[in-house]
Amino acid sequence: MGLLRYFLGIEVKQTENDIFISQAKYVAGILKRFKMQKNKPAPTPTFMELKLSKKNCSSNVNLTLYKSMIGSLMYLTATRMDIMYAVSLVSKFMETHWQVAKRVLRYVNGTKQYGAWYTATSDSKLGGYTNSDWAGSVDDRKSMSRYVFHLGSEAISWASKKQPTMSLSIAEAEYVAATCQAVWMRRMLRDLSHDQERMTTIFYDNTSTIALSKNLFLIKGPSILMLNIILSES
Repeated sequence: MGLLRYFLGIEVKQTENDIFISQAKYVAGILKRFKMQKNKPAPTPTFMELKLSKKNCSSNVNLTLYKSMIGSLMYLTATRMDIMYAVSLVSKFMETHWQVAKRVLRYVNGTKQYGAWYTATSDSKLGGYTNSDWAGSVDDRKSMSRYVFHLGSEAISWASKKQPTMSLSIAEAEYVAATCQAVWMRRMLRDLSHDQERMTTIFYDNTSTIALSKNLFLIKGPSILMLNIILSES
């Protein structure tokens, strides 16, 4: 049958050393479905410092249409990590944030050809980047975690989601989000006979979190357990 070229809305382009996956055709389809193919593209998927709440939802909007739009955008995150945060933000609400969701579509309209590029490499070290907004949810004061993990130089896992528990500081919010995912991915790779012989490096942008990771005496409870698991497996 030859090389895979199209599967469930995902376009695949393969060469001897590279694989590029994207959803350009799928993007064109959802833009046409919501009649936004002629809208002016937005430079970013969301507004700076945007805080959504149940109290500032849009009114007089077709709820079924809104859910269909969010569902379409969620499937698009399979190849588009750049819209992961924005889509996660609007998908938390059963109520409608119509203008925010439409801005994501406007951004996608100008970046149809974006996707994920994977190249052949001998580097198989697991690493990651993480960020959190401490108590970022206006309604329940829980933190929103974002992370992306890569194997070598290629991204293999990314997400943006609200933490199930309330963090007491921004350092804890960032630390917990990354270590949980790192432990899970190391165990998954071990099950696939791809053990990580070296420690997993996780990049933060918060000085308190960096200081915490360097001083084991400052870490208590589940956090020290997760760190010990990473160290013991390395």
